[in-house]
Amino acid sequence: MRIISIANQKGGVGKTTTTVNLVGALAKCGQKVIVIDLDPQAHLTTCFGLDPRDLETTAYEVLCKETKLADALLDIGNNIKLLSSSLDLAAVEQELSSVIGRETVLSCAIEAYDEPVDYIFIDCPPSLGMLTLNAFSASREIFIPLQAHFLSLQGLSQLLEMLLLVNKRINPNLSVSGLLFCMFDARTSLSTEILKDITTFFEEQRDQESPWQHIKLFDTKIRRNIKLAEAPSYGVCIFDYALESNGAQDYLSLANEVIAMDQADAQEITLEALQSKIKIQNKEKDIVDGVGLAQASPSGIKTSIPHG
Repeated sequence: MRIISIANQKGGVGKTTTTVNLVGALAKCGQKVIVIDLDPQAHLTTCFGLDPRDLETTAYEVLCKETKLADALLDIGNNIKLLSSSLDLAAVEQELSSVIGRETVLSCAIEAYDEPVDYIFIDCPPSLGMLTLNAFSASREIFIPLQAHFLSLQGLSQLLEMLLLVNKRINPNLSVSGLLFCMFDARTSLSTEILKDITTFFEEQRDQESPWQHIKLFDTKIRRNIKLAEAPSYGVCIFDYALESNGAQDYLSLANEVIAMDQADAQEITLEALQSKIKIQNKEKDIVDGVGLAQASPSGIKTSIPHG
């Protein structure tokens, strides 16, 4: 099981978009995934078609009320389970202020979860407070989504400083295993210059012991794509909204890279293969639904035989 936080304290860099669509891609590829929404804004929860105001048990109850993770998870279907968020999470900092080991509450909840799962992804808030600290304490890996902008580089520097402290004092197993460029436009000189600078920086870090010593700069670059912005309004990931879009192609490519990080012999899944798989799944679902309707219908499968 891989536990991965997707983090960057700068907002608007693609954290939630990456979480929901990478999770969607992995689930479509047959991986069992838990996704945790730790942002009080609950955008990830909304992306899965849920209204945070209607949910009784969320990440708040797990962190502050000792609710078991297994009891709080929502089965989204298609190999995905969600620990949803709510505005109540904004009070976590205050509620855990007097709790011993408050930065490891989420870690303990995950350790107590004993059902089989391939990945746990944690969508972190755009801050470096108690929620993010809980995510880092529970994780073994961090993926950093980044925009090719100057301000994003400043945010990256601050994030790496915090990671160094967490790695030394709380979670020595934590490493930055991936960096992903989002909303990338290869046609602009700024994008290519920042890509070059980031690549040079991390290559120079290979010989120095640090949590990001073995970071992978993903070959996949998430291109700007309007379909990625539209999908959340329908409460689905890009693969259920626009399977043939550039956004779907990019996040499937990213999923293949993520799987290959610990399964070197894994066969790469193409968009065409995924399309065929989804069509088969949809046909099977239609058949099951059709049988269910027929069994439920008084005039369905059972017919009366006239006497006489």
